[in-house]
Amino acid sequence: MSLVELLLYLLVAGICGSLGQAITGYSRGGCLVSIALGFIGALLGMKLASLAGLPELFTVTIGNKSFPIVWSIIGAALFVAILGFLTPRRRID
Repeated sequence: MSLVELLLYLLVAGICGSLGQAITGYSRGGCLVSIALGFIGALLGMKLASLAGLPELFTVTIGNKSFPIVWSIIGAALFVAILGFLTPRRRID
């Protein structure tokens, strides 16, 4: 994997993580958190899709590897929603 491919993966994961946060309306963190959420969402989304027997709807191929866009966004949204339920809300006085 070249440096350009790695940067493209980080960019796509960051966009998917940001969209997952936007869907749930819960945002904590910046660019690095969005990238992490994109990768976690891809793992979680693909696991759920394989358990349900659903196909990969939209993938981006970078190099020889593919990145599942739709399942990454869905997985990131689910993961952020779970984090939102588990973390306490801050009170503004």
